[in-house]
Amino acid sequence: MIYFRQAWEFCKQQFLQVIASILFYTCIPLPYIKGLDFQNVAFLAPVVGLMIGGILGLLDIIINYLSIPVLTRTVLLVITWIAITGGLHLDGAMDTADGLAVGNPDKRLQVMADSATGAFGAMVAVAIVLIKTAALFDISENRYLLLMAACGWGRWGQQVAIWQYPYLKPTGKGAFHKQAIQSYTDILPSWFLLLGLSILVWVINHQNLYLAIAMTVGGSAIALLTPAWFNYKLGGHTGDTYGAVVEWTEALFLCVMTVF
Repeated sequence: MIYFRQAWEFCKQQFLQVIASILFYTCIPLPYIKGLDFQNVAFLAPVVGLMIGGILGLLDIIINYLSIPVLTRTVLLVITWIAITGGLHLDGAMDTADGLAVGNPDKRLQVMADSATGAFGAMVAVAIVLIKTAALFDISENRYLLLMAACGWGRWGQQVAIWQYPYLKPTGKGAFHKQAIQSYTDILPSWFLLLGLSILVWVINHQNLYLAIAMTVGGSAIALLTPAWFNYKLGGHTGDTYGAVVEWTEALFLCVMTVF
């Protein structure tokens, strides 16, 4: 009986953690639950990414069933993609672009903290949306699986940024994530989860072996290099750059997948 109660409490805590992660990273309407802890939401970020990708994949299948042309279908997907996250990560990418556009490195964080969007931020937002739209337009098969992979690897890249690089502000909207991701062992479960998705692509169709390998190798490489580049430019990360890592990893991953 004691073991049953312990198992029940464990499952309950994991369920509440998933709910907290969904509420933090998306605009999906869920009922209010007392006692939610948002301190460890970053640990489940890739899981939320797979959920978002799954929703987009299902929508893509439904729209395709309605015989809507592929370009229109892709645009609707990208718009829904932004809507599900509330533009959380895209806003971070825009603020990061505005900061990097400043010639004086000492003023970059100050510019990034400004809620007003500058010209470079607007251009980057347009670029990311266009890249995702064009890449998805060129992908004709396994779209739902690649959408899931893109969202998953994007958030794994965020985990890498949290674990590997310093946080540039003593306080900030992303500072508490450091408590959730403190070691490489905290990001390995998500990596194996994404590896499992790649294996699923191969299991569904054995002819997709090279695609499955490319998803794992390409996703890992992009998710490692993107936060490294922002760290090189800024000397660390902030909540805005975490969002930028997600957006650019997703976009670059889809670009690479068009080759396969």
